[in-house]
Amino acid sequence: PHKSGGKKEIHFTDFEGKTSFGMSVFNLSNAIMGSGILGLAFAMSNTGVILFIILLVFIAILSAYSIHLLLKSAGVIGIRAYEQLGNRAFGTKGKILAAFVITVHNVGAMSSYLFIVKSELPLVIQAFLGKQENTGEWFLDGNYLVIIVSIVIILPLALMKQLGYLGYTSGFSLTCMVFFLISVIYKKFNITCPLEDRHQNALPNDTDVHSDLNGTEHVCEAKLFTINSQTAYTIPILAFAFVCHPEVLPIYTELRDATKKRMQKVANISILAMFTMYLLTALFGYLTFFGAVEPELLHTYSKVDALDVLILCVRLAVLVAVTLTVPVVLFPIRRAVLQTIWPDKPFHWAKHIGIAFGLIVIVNILVIFVPSIRDIFGLIGATSAPSLIFILPGIFYLRYYELLSFIIIDWVTGQSRSGGGH
Repeated sequence: PHKSGGKKEIHFTDFEGKTSFGMSVFNLSNAIMGSGILGLAFAMSNTGVILFIILLVFIAILSAYSIHLLLKSAGVIGIRAYEQLGNRAFGTKGKILAAFVITVHNVGAMSSYLFIVKSELPLVIQAFLGKQENTGEWFLDGNYLVIIVSIVIILPLALMKQLGYLGYTSGFSLTCMVFFLISVIYKKFNITCPLEDRHQNALPNDTDVHSDLNGTEHVCEAKLFTINSQTAYTIPILAFAFVCHPEVLPIYTELRDATKKRMQKVANISILAMFTMYLLTALFGYLTFFGAVEPELLHTYSKVDALDVLILCVRLAVLVAVTLTVPVVLFPIRRAVLQTIWPDKPFHWAKHIGIAFGLIVIVNILVIFVPSIRDIFGLIGATSAPSLIFILPGIFYLRYYELLSFIIIDWVTGQSRSGGGH
């Protein structure tokens, strides 16, 4: 700080953000909200109401605290990207680690979005054709449809140099999820339990989780505590639902009059809002289908009425939202790859196109061969999601203060040798 002519260190508070407090809460809520909300009712059905609430509170508190650690680390040294924070903490290895975790997580997020396309788009087409069940035509095959959507819609959007205008789709996505929540609450009071025999028209893989929907007395009872073979998926699903950390730092730099306290308040309000939405979705979804709920909640409604107009509207809204979100999620992966392999190279169309095409091919392969969205939630929620929420923020925070202590020791040692000051 005493050197003259040196470059002034940049802090978070040096950036003149133009976004209001309310809009920052909205943006961060958009960053948190994702496809994980569709698996929460399934998670509650395999933990019970009380245990689920305990786990949800635990994950929400840990998420808020890890953001607190990120702010203490990044806010002081002016870091605005997760990879840069890893680079400052551990050098190139830290940058590569952060980029790898972000890549794995966003590939998982893209896979979950396209899996929704795979499972829901055939039901939408089926409803428009007035069919009560899938009759096996190619245009009702989710594998073909996800490839067509990827080539016709997602790839052209992902090849564009700038996707700023697609930022508006995040607001649309949150609106769709609010519409989804309202529909779930409404349907709770319109669907009787046990389900009627028309559930036999469900797809074959629907029977993998709950094969007997109305043959036993306990099907329509809410469980407070449940432990079974599917309970292990609960924490990964919850962790996947709360991940937002790669987007946290850029959102905060746009906040007007940004301070650590103000930024933490944005995080707390956003997490509380998402906690409320998650809890209501899980609770009303579970109390509608109880033990018959599927890993993807929206898919379960086809057992009641495949031609239901309200659910058809919800499906259309969710499909549009997730389809337009995939190119947005792809951009952080491409940025992470470029900063890791070609950190100082200028923009090049060949790399831009090649990375986008390769990622979409990989994600399509995963979506086609992974049997259930539950497996995507479980895998990503057990690996990259905990790393982004719990592990990396704590490691970066400890590393930052370790480096800070070395700086202080060196300064004190230098002062004592020169005989000056305290």
